[in-house]
Parts: sequence; C-alpha cells; structure tokens
Amino acid sequence: MSVREFVVLGTASQVPTRHRNHNGYLLRWDGEGILFDPGEGTQRQMLRAGVAAHDINRICVTHFHGDHSLGLAGVIQRINLDQVPHPVTAHYPASGQKFFDRLRYATAYRETVRLREEPVADDGVLAHGPSYVLEARRLSHPVESFGYRLTEPDGRRMRPELLARYGIKGPDVGRIQREGRLGEVTLEEVSEHRAGQRFAFVMDTRLCPGVTELAEGCDMLVIESTFLGADAALAEDHGHLTAGQAAVVARDAGVRHLVLTHFSQRYSDPSEFEREARGAGFEGELTIAADLARVALPKR
Repeated sequence: MSVREFVVLGTASQVPTRHRNHNGYLLRWDGEGILFDPGEGTQRQMLRAGVAAHDINRICVTHFHGDHSLGLAGVIQRINLDQVPHPVTAHYPASGQKFFDRLRYATAYRETVRLREEPVADDGVLAHGPSYVLEARRLSHPVESFGYRLTEPDGRRMRPELLARYGIKGPDVGRIQREGRLGEVTLEEVSEHRAGQRFAFVMDTRLCPGVTELAEGCDMLVIESTFLGADAALAEDHGHLTAGQAAVVARDAGVRHLVLTHFSQRYSDPSEFEREARGAGFEGELTIAADLARVALPKR
C-alpha cells in the first residue's frame, strides 16, 4: 500500500528554540523519500522521527541560508556511513554551488553512495519520478531561492457499477486498464477521470508569481509563515511571508490542506498563526507545523 505523508523534522526560522529545531522536512511519496531543506540538527531529528538515511532518495534545498542547509553535511555523511543502496539526487540553486561543495566536503569521510548533483538554474521540470513530476519555481528572497512542486499524472478511477454493467471482472479489469479497451468497451465507459495529487513546498520568499504558480490546485501546500501581520513590513524587508499572506495564497489557489511552518522565535503562541490564517479566509484543512509531526496527504 502506498504511503504519502509529510514528516516535520524542524519548524524554526533563523534561530532554533527549546521547542523548535531548524528546518527539515521529509515527504514520503509511495516508495520514495524527498528531504527538503535540512537545517542544522536534521540528522538527530531524523532519529527522533524514525526517519532513516535509507529513506532518502532526493534532497531539495530551496536556498543557502544556514537554517535551510547547514544540516547537509551531516545528512550526506550519514547516507554514506549507512551505505544507502540507491543513488541520491540533490537539487539546489545553481548559484550556490560553492556552498553545496563546502557542505558536501565539510570534513573527511568515505564516500560509498552515488550522490547525483542536479542544480536548479531556472523554472521548469527537474525530474520524472515513478509517480510524480518534480518542478521548480523561482521565489523572491535576498539570496536566490526556488520552491518545489510534485505533480502526480492524472489517471482513471474504475467504477464498479459500470464494470458490472458490462460484465467485466477478474483479470479483465487489469487488462482494460492497461490496453484501454476490452472488445467493444473502452476504458472511458467504465471509469472516470481522477486528478493526480499535487504537493508544493515554499520557503523563504515574498509574494511573487512563483508562489502562486507552485500553490495552484495543491492538495497540500507547505509554506513559510515567518511573521504575523503586525510585522508585515519586517516580512517584506527580509523576504518573508506572514501567516495571513500564506493563507490568502492557499485560499485563492484552491489548496485543500495548508501547512504553515518556519516560525520566528519572536512568537511563542502557535495558535496566533492559526487565528490569522483563518481570519484571512482560508477554510480548508490547516496544520500549524510542530517538530516531529506527521501529516498525511489528503486522500485522492
């Protein structure tokens, strides 16, 4: 049975707190694991969350500020120490190649795993996974930053009552799915369109076209909300979003499940982010991320 869930490893912004580690997130998508923005302490948070190095197939870094990337050194070395049996692909802004190189080779260790470097230079498709297409969009931050989006191809959902009407059962169900036709009966006559799931990961950014493009039609949007509305000017100056801005993006994009994260240490009450997001008119499912939380993607 496929598993699609979002594992939160850390939720702090620039400064970690007693209750919030620096950023770190793992998306389990069927048989793959995609690690986003491993900040300092990610390796230890993986241990606490039950995430193994073997679970990682891709690493996606939005930008090279320390709270989003300083954990790369430990994670990469752990992948090699544990001799992960599959290649691991790393995506990150091409302009930060020197930072990636320094983190990859921060100390001496024995390389046992093939780490494929696939830097991101512009908007577009990065990879085709077994059940998704991975894309990137440029964001607006003081250093170059990209957000990521996974899109599952659309498919067909079989309708049992229609299959029964045409007397299709057993192995013939699989056959019509594979071949698109069984005798005079077409796949369209016994099934309906099923939209593929969509997931987006948006970190440090001001409002910009990339944010709305990534969020459009998502089943789950994970997005930074570093500040509350009272500090909107500060958010703009530092290239961040408020909880209200993130919620409006999600509302207008038709997001089903909004996950807010990357909170400034200046705020001690997480419920303030929920109140602001609801006050902005977002009515879908809402999660205020907490370290070590697991959030299931909405059912298709």
